[in-house]
Amino acid sequence: MDTAPEHANPGPPGPRDYTDVQHSAEFGELRRGYRSFVFPLTVAFIVWYLLYVLLSNYAGGFMGHKVVGNLNVAFVFGLAQFLTTFLIAWWYSRFAAAKLDPKAEALKTRLEAENLQRAAGGGIGHQADRLIKDKSELTGKEDDA
Repeated sequence: MDTAPEHANPGPPGPRDYTDVQHSAEFGELRRGYRSFVFPLTVAFIVWYLLYVLLSNYAGGFMGHKVVGNLNVAFVFGLAQFLTTFLIAWWYSRFAAAKLDPKAEALKTRLEAENLQRAAGGGIGHQADRLIKDKSELTGKEDDA
């Protein structure tokens, strides 16, 4: 008498599933899109920040030059650092919402559909087959199960 449920929940995807996703073209495109935005902008911001620090240390005359009233160039640069930080965060949020989030959502939807299909079609048996295969690869022999 079999007491196992007919459609058992397969649980979360295993490590092998995530590795397959990581090597997929969809994920590669998502990662390239993210890196093409983040890396250049990070480098630009670090250069901008270091320029501020270097000018503050080595160009005191320039940074001390009055712009308006008692506001000098150093103060304006300092405020610009904060403004730049918020602008980059806003820009990234718009970029992610327009370019990255739709691709990530499509990838997530595909994975969830595959997991549902796996649960409906194979259930636990599919995972057990994979475990048997993995075990036979480790031991070097196949079971006739």
